[in-house]
Amino acid sequence: MGFKGFVEGGIASIVAGCSTHPLDLIKVRMQLDGEKPPLPNLRPALAFNASRSVVAQESFHIPPPQPPRVGPISVGVRIVQSEGVAALFSGVSATVLRQTLYSTTRMGLYDILKTKWSDPDSGSMPLTRKITAGLIAGGIGAAVGNPADVAMVRMQADGRLPVAQRRNYAGVVDAITRMSKQEGITSLWRGSALTVNRAMIVTAAQLASYDQIKETILEKGVMKDGLGTHVTASFAAGFVAAVASNPVDVIKTRVMNMKVEAGAMAPYSGALDCAMKTVKAEGPMALYKGFIPTISRQGPFTVVLFVTLEQVRKIFNQF
Repeated sequence: MGFKGFVEGGIASIVAGCSTHPLDLIKVRMQLDGEKPPLPNLRPALAFNASRSVVAQESFHIPPPQPPRVGPISVGVRIVQSEGVAALFSGVSATVLRQTLYSTTRMGLYDILKTKWSDPDSGSMPLTRKITAGLIAGGIGAAVGNPADVAMVRMQADGRLPVAQRRNYAGVVDAITRMSKQEGITSLWRGSALTVNRAMIVTAAQLASYDQIKETILEKGVMKDGLGTHVTASFAAGFVAAVASNPVDVIKTRVMNMKVEAGAMAPYSGALDCAMKTVKAEGPMALYKGFIPTISRQGPFTVVLFVTLEQVRKIFNQF
């Protein structure tokens, strides 16, 4: 019974992940937009002059020029024009692996906890237990799927770099192999604390709110248990998840994507450092960069996820 939950959740997650991948790619590009590249290693004389320049700028409080804001449609059009239509599916192999590891684990564990913690008579579970189950399942799933998550972010972001600086991974296996050799095994879990935190928030918000909203709709008799109820509950769950997770998602994307040269200082020392530098350089609302594509993806993703899940469950229940 428990194993079936993993299979059902895995199938639904892979279908949802692949169908909304272009929106996820646009979200990643928008989250990285405005990020300052690391300063090159300067010779002592140049470094001294650079530091004087910085001091001079700070003394006169010269604000850095802000790049014009662009929307998700503009970003998508720009990607197609400069990189081709196929670029919208950059990193899709990593998405499949990520959903296979991360989502299969979290959906299966949530199903197991839901079965164990539900009231045996009514079959319902209090909202607090749903949230707790989502936090646990999301955290474990993220830890398992982090290598694929890092590979996916890098593959999606690669096209925005100058040609000479691109990593040009052939696929998710190539990405993970090269990262392990060039940056060490630990690089596969770069940003894992952020991934776990985000996954806990998303899973708790997404799965718990879906179950709660669906139960409320059925109890109040607003709609019957069918496609309309599933779509309504899942879209609402997607909105809740997007609002709750976007700030963590921005920081996660930037930490995972940073390029660490041998012997050079990393652009960010950690999640908190990344958050502070981002807010200082770009303002607090930078933590909600990519929110429109996030909700544009999270809504359809959650709808496809749960609608597919409900259909897969019906098919599996026949056996």
